Amino acid sequence: MRLVAVREDPLEPGEVVAAVSDAAAGGLAVFVGTVRDHDGGQDVQRLEYSAHPTAEARLAEVAAEVAEEFDVVAVAATHRVGVLEIGDVAVVSAVSAAHRDTAFAASRALIDRLKARVPIWKHQVFADGTDEWVDSP
Repeated sequence: MRLVAVREDPLEPGEVVAAVSDAAAGGLAVFVGTVRDHDGGQDVQRLEYSAHPTAEARLAEVAAEVAEEFDVVAVAATHRVGVLEIGDVAVVSAVSAAHRDTAFAASRALIDRLKARVPIWKHQVFADGTDEWVDSP
């Protein structure tokens, strides 16, 4: 695990790619999640992400788990919090491995586990003035 962060500043995919780049890696898989303009048939105006104080530590646990489970060279993930507009980058994760199949599988596991287990909550604000919290307890 080379980079794990939960921050308010805009995310840079290049930072995450650089963190997992390595001469031992023959494959590097990256996921970049952005704010889209719709969800469930409604027009999205913006998102507001909030995180529990333990979110970064939980993200580190997930990244370490993926690194241990898969034969990877490196793992990195960043997630943004605060108000995000349409098109903003919300999450960037990356995995490098000796082979592409491992990189793809580990990358999928990383983003899926991040979404399921890291306490970061999404509040969607719709163009019609309504809002909803997504997958929050």
